[in-house]
Amino acid sequence: MRLVWVDEQELARPGVFADGPLTEQVFLDIATPPRVELFDDTLFVSPAPNLRHQRLSTRLCALLDGAAAHSGLEVHHSVNLRLRPGLITITDIVVTNDLDRDGLVIDARAVHLVCEITSPHTATIDGVLKMHHYAVAGIPWYLTIDEEGNVLRLHRLTEGSYSIAESGKVVNLVEPIVVTIDAAELLRRR
Repeated sequence: MRLVWVDEQELARPGVFADGPLTEQVFLDIATPPRVELFDDTLFVSPAPNLRHQRLSTRLCALLDGAAAHSGLEVHHSVNLRLRPGLITITDIVVTNDLDRDGLVIDARAVHLVCEITSPHTATIDGVLKMHHYAVAGIPWYLTIDEEGNVLRLHRLTEGSYSIAESGKVVNLVEPIVVTIDAAELLRRR
């Protein structure tokens, strides 16, 4: 098992955490920093997101939450998402079925939409690694938002891979919830 530290200056620096494979239960029992993800026996550790990322995430979560309530769905922020045994990511936002609120992990089968806010430092992880695993897990919709607010990309799962359903500064979701997302509104200073 390997530990990979991901920070603002250095995308990945391998290090040793423990010998042998890391089970999901051991992973969940570890007292960890807020951003620890498990990719095939490798921990990816990163610091908490910057304030712009957090503001975007909070505003997007509030926007999606209102729309999800009309569809009987729930919105969750910064959750452990099990894509398959041994593969747990921390997503920025997910839209799910009604779930056990005491659980530590959300299973991918319950997720209708996953959202990631990307930065130059996370673009490869969010746009390649996570995107691949979200598709393999069968999550129907994947929304990425550039941290600078330049581009929103809504991806639809078709035949096992994502294709862009809509891209721009404004995106209109019609599934799994109905909502218009405006990047300028999410980034607006108050």
